[in-house]
Amino acid sequence: MGSSLSDAQVAAALRSVEEDAASAEEKTTMLMEIAMGLQLRPKSVDQLQQAVGLYERALDLCPQDAPLLSARVRARLGTALQALPENGNCALDRARACFESARGMLKERGSPEELAELDMNLGLALQALAGNGAARITDAIQSYQKALRVFVREQYPQEFAILHNNLAIAYLSIPLADEHAKMREALAVQSFEEVLKVITLIDHPSEYAMAQNNLGNALQYAHSGHPLDNSLRALAAYDEALKVRNPRDTPIEYANTIANKANVLRNLPDEESGTSNLMAARALYREACDIFELAGQRNSAAIVREVLAELEQELRQANAIELNGMPSSTTV
Repeated sequence: MGSSLSDAQVAAALRSVEEDAASAEEKTTMLMEIAMGLQLRPKSVDQLQQAVGLYERALDLCPQDAPLLSARVRARLGTALQALPENGNCALDRARACFESARGMLKERGSPEELAELDMNLGLALQALAGNGAARITDAIQSYQKALRVFVREQYPQEFAILHNNLAIAYLSIPLADEHAKMREALAVQSFEEVLKVITLIDHPSEYAMAQNNLGNALQYAHSGHPLDNSLRALAAYDEALKVRNPRDTPIEYANTIANKANVLRNLPDEESGTSNLMAARALYREACDIFELAGQRNSAAIVREVLAELEQELRQANAIELNGMPSSTTV
């Protein structure tokens, strides 16, 4: 029923364009608003494609003496193109072009919030393209940083959290083989911590768990002069995520987090000579593997099985060393 309603809205909007009562600016605005409505909670890819068509029609109608309106339509068109599911880069390239062509006018005549929203969306497009080797991740980072000049934590907490989460992921996606790698890792940790100043366990449980899991990963793999401190902080972050993630409601997310926690425990030395951390890691790996296999996550299960086999070998070696070090028994 929702789909037929949207079809009716699109048809009505296009029919009204043919009427002479409204001005070209009014028609452009009307088409943009209908497209935004379709895009807000799309029930299918068709609705996103309809939104793209309405934005394009709006651009055709937009008069030349309304450059700000044209820029606003192009910015919205970019977000619709960005949302289209696609394996290649065509829609993302078009989205990037829309954002870049609209930016100058929005900077000159638009509101600071409009420009910041465009920079945030441009950063998302660039980050996705960078993942496909079609853009530079540093350009995405610069776009996010521009948006953060406006989207500060106190006034725009949601946008602030999104930007810092994306920034952290962008920092961590850059290869480590340069002199700035440690700084980027530290910035990623800092950004995840900024996210957690906004989202809370009570109000945003799912987002909170994701941010804590990501923070744990960033801490675990960061090159630091204090690796033990980082490992302990990572364990605390995973435990926070596990306040939300559980094998009943979120089995895949839960398995990912306990596998991440096991990675830390495997490399965490015991306070005294022993294998308690290795044993705890083995139990978590086994549980994660069982969940992945039950859920049909074959690749994840295979990775955990491989790590588990290595851990079993470490335990055998540790036990052999312990046995060899024991004094031989004597009889009286």
